[in-house]
Amino acid sequence: MERIASALGDAARWRIVELLAERPRSVGELAELAGLRQPQTTKHLQTLARAGLVTVFPLGQRRVYAVEAAPLAALGRRLGELAGAIEAHAGDRDVIARYLAAIEADSAVADRERWADGRTFSFERVLTAPRDVVWRHWTDPALLGSWWAPPPLTVTDCVLEPRPGGRAVLDYRDAEGQYHSQGRVHAATEAERLVFDLSVIEAGTVACTGHYDVTLTDAEGGTRLLLGLRITGTTVDAVPFIAGIETGWAQVLDNLADAVGAFRRTTASPDE
Repeated sequence: MERIASALGDAARWRIVELLAERPRSVGELAELAGLRQPQTTKHLQTLARAGLVTVFPLGQRRVYAVEAAPLAALGRRLGELAGAIEAHAGDRDVIARYLAAIEADSAVADRERWADGRTFSFERVLTAPRDVVWRHWTDPALLGSWWAPPPLTVTDCVLEPRPGGRAVLDYRDAEGQYHSQGRVHAATEAERLVFDLSVIEAGTVACTGHYDVTLTDAEGGTRLLLGLRITGTTVDAVPFIAGIETGWAQVLDNLADAVGAFRRTTASPDE
């Protein structure tokens, strides 16, 4: 595929292939129709031949070239696969577009300290697992780390100690750098409610603090999760973090839904 794509990446060679698609032609005819000199045309044909795109037929003193359909068909299939993959992941592109729009909107108003203080967010999910399983995914560090970051971020450390005064830590990284948040748990009722705060630490200082209130209630088929979030202590530098809350938590809770569903399937008894 690389050789074929490289060979077709030149406008003159692409024109030669178009002419050969109509019928086999000699070097002289190709040069005339493509507006090239014969030596140039010969070199282009040699490149196309090395890529398997054309075949030469020596006919006495003449050399006639014909295009090979199979490599082009293979390239067409590969391009179709790529287009299909792009369409299948169009949602990821939409997430980036929404994030960019949010950054632009917040940048326009982030002209002072505490510009986003008091901003609130709420999220809801019905998860196909009982409350005790969902609770474990919030309070067991190994399970928490399996879902508590949107792609392409990777959790490197996470703690939510389910007791008043317990530590709250979320560290993650991506190809661009590492990120750190820390805070405290304020209230914890097993399998019912978890209240905590997390401060985003940027360059050694607090960029903003999120105050989280997570409640779990029974729902048909599993557990209803309600997450409330209120922002305080925002700095101008907090724009990327505030702008990413809507899309980021939507992705994270999708991760949680997948994680508890997979956990339930792998731990279910044969009779369930």
